[in-house]
Amino acid sequence: MDDRLATYLEVASLPDDDFVDRAYRLLLRRDADGPSRDDALRSLASQTLSRAALIADLATSDEFVRLRALEDAVARAAAARAAGERPHELTSPRGIDERPVELAWTLGRFVHAERMLDVGYAFAEPAWLAAVTTLGAREVVGVDLAERDVPGVRGVVADVRRLPFADGSFDVIFCISTLEHVGRDNTRYGGRNEEDAAAPLAALNELRRVTARCGRIFVTVPCGEGGSDWYLREPPDAWRERFREADLYNYDDEVYSETAEGWRATSDGDAGLLCAEPHPGRRRHELVRRLRRG
Repeated sequence: MDDRLATYLEVASLPDDDFVDRAYRLLLRRDADGPSRDDALRSLASQTLSRAALIADLATSDEFVRLRALEDAVARAAAARAAGERPHELTSPRGIDERPVELAWTLGRFVHAERMLDVGYAFAEPAWLAAVTTLGAREVVGVDLAERDVPGVRGVVADVRRLPFADGSFDVIFCISTLEHVGRDNTRYGGRNEEDAAAPLAALNELRRVTARCGRIFVTVPCGEGGSDWYLREPPDAWRERFREADLYNYDDEVYSETAEGWRATSDGDAGLLCAEPHPGRRRHELVRRLRRG
C-alpha cells in the first residue's frame, strides 16, 4: 500500500469527534468551543459537511487569517535575527490589527539576553508568548496586574510604576501595547480605575532603573490624539519626549499607520503605532561611540 493511501485511510479511521478536535487545535491553535464543536459533529454525521469542507472553513475563517498573520510575523522576526537585520517597512494584511507589525519589529531586533522581562504579559497573544519563551533567555519574567500561568515564564503581580526588582535586573525588556494603559482605567484587566497623568513617565523611569548596563527596552504605543479613559494616545513626538524625560536614548523607532492595504510604515502621519527601542540614557555616550565605529 502506498503512503498516500495509508495516510488517507489513517485519517478516515478517526472518529468524527477526534477529527474535529484535531482540526481546531491544528488550524486555530485552540479547542473548539462547545456550540461550534456540536454543530460540526451534527453536520458531519448528517453528511451535509465533509471533513475537507470543515478544514476549508477553518482555514478561510477570519480567526485563521489573523493567526497566520501573527505566525508569519514571528517567522519574519526569526529570519531577521538570523540575518542580523533590523526590520523596517513592515506590513500586515488588510483587516488585521497592528499586532503582526509589533511582533516582527520587536522580536526581529532581539539579539541575546540572559534575563528578560515582559511587561503586560498576562493578556498577550499566545503567538507572542510562545515566541518570547523560545528566544533562549536563561530567565523570563512576566509582570502584570493580573496573574497568568505561562510555561517558561515566572509571573509577578506588580505595578510597572513600582517594580519589585533590583537595579539593573534585566538585559532586555519588552513593553508591548502596555505603557498606554498605565495609570488609566484598568478595571477590564482586573485593575483599578485611575487618572494618573504622571503614570507613563513613572513607568519609564522604573523600566530604565531595572535595565542592566547596555540593556535594551522595546516599547510600542498608539499614536494620535485623544485616546480614552482606558488608554493614552499621543503623537509620536510626544512619546519621544517622554523617553527623553525618562533619560532614555531613543536608538531606533518607526511609525506605522493603518491604510486601505493594511498597516504600513509612514513618515508623515501622527496616527497609528509607534515602535521604539530606547536605551537607558546613562549609557548614551557609550552607544553613540559604538554607532560611530560602525
